[in-house]
Amino acid sequence: MSPDMLMLLVFGGAMLLGVPVAFALGLGGAAGIVAGLSPDMLATLGTNTYNSIAKYPLIAIPLFILTGLIFERAGVAASLVRFAQALIGPRHGGLGLVVVLVCLIMGGMSGSGPADAAAVAMVMLPSMTRAGYPKPFSAALIASASSTAILIPPSIALILYSIVVPGVDLRALFAAGLVPGVLAGMSLLLPVWWLARRNGWEDPAQGERPPLKESFIRALPALFAPVLILGGLRSGLFTPTEAAVVAVTYGLIVGIFVYRQLSLKDVWGLLGEAGMVSGVVMIIISLAGIFAWAGTTLGTFQHLAEAMLSLSNQGWVLMLLIMALVLLAGMLLDAISIYLIITPILIPLMQHFGWNPIWFGILLAMNIAIGQFTPPVAINLMVTTQIAGIRLEKTFGWALFFMLTMLSALVLVMLFPGLALWLPERMGFVVGEW
Repeated sequence: MSPDMLMLLVFGGAMLLGVPVAFALGLGGAAGIVAGLSPDMLATLGTNTYNSIAKYPLIAIPLFILTGLIFERAGVAASLVRFAQALIGPRHGGLGLVVVLVCLIMGGMSGSGPADAAAVAMVMLPSMTRAGYPKPFSAALIASASSTAILIPPSIALILYSIVVPGVDLRALFAAGLVPGVLAGMSLLLPVWWLARRNGWEDPAQGERPPLKESFIRALPALFAPVLILGGLRSGLFTPTEAAVVAVTYGLIVGIFVYRQLSLKDVWGLLGEAGMVSGVVMIIISLAGIFAWAGTTLGTFQHLAEAMLSLSNQGWVLMLLIMALVLLAGMLLDAISIYLIITPILIPLMQHFGWNPIWFGILLAMNIAIGQFTPPVAINLMVTTQIAGIRLEKTFGWALFFMLTMLSALVLVMLFPGLALWLPERMGFVVGEW
């Protein structure tokens, strides 16, 4: 058996046995090293794990995780919901439209779909249930709308993509994700309005419209957060990593002094929670470094890319196959694992067909976002169904419906790359080509 095949079989076998993905990656890489190089080369394990996480841009990941936790606990979601209700007013589907709008704004603060799903579900699920929305529908809608956080900057997944793919400007990636992220959110609006009107959910006569001016003033500190991050990056005032520090500082000011929902004791607890979440992420990244080094040294990724090219030399045919593969992976794995496992295989294909790495990274992110609420794993859906107190399988029909609507946005970005590349080009970032 070839070392390539052994490495992949050990990794796949470990996953099937329920081994955590981080350790499955490490075991697969170690098996490839022993079989293809030499047992003595196991001495490189420590160096590879260290080199995988000893990268300055990765500092942004724990900081943006902390930012998301701070804004989640600071009462930001409630203020945004009230403002969105004031904008949209009482109408059929109004609360559903509020969910989508709030999730898009929250995505510009945390970069984490599960965090957004938890924050929005806690605020919106009781109101939607009282208005007549079925709980499975509400849970599926919040889960799908919050998945746009992987596209709206600052996105933790896009940070990782910029590290895995050489020569990609993270600022350009952040800007490129904005329009597709909004487009993905908008793809949910019409179906939600139509379903609510058809089924008589949310009687407009019984709704109340909060005062617009008061709601806007209350929500202004939260609305300013995405502007601060993107504006600072565009002006060159700070780097993406420094933007994470600014976001944490701003979140603490808003939570402690503006909304007054956080105390110093709460902050200490959030630091510990962010540390635990970040530790899990960093373990995955570090052990994936063994897998990546072994796969690169043995030529495994190049061999897999050549095998895919042998299926077809037509760029769009392979693009569709890749999108199907990533969607399937998104149903089973988290975004970080997908980027670390699949992206090294796809780099040779991007180079062969000359696909723009910024555009391709956004396509991957949109696909992974759909996977976050698509069964069987569906991490966002797990969060919202837990809060709603319903069984996961009751939401599957609605989740698949929203999956189709968001796939339409993915197809648009695939057919028209300018939807992703227009904004970073206008902001003066280098979008690059292979």
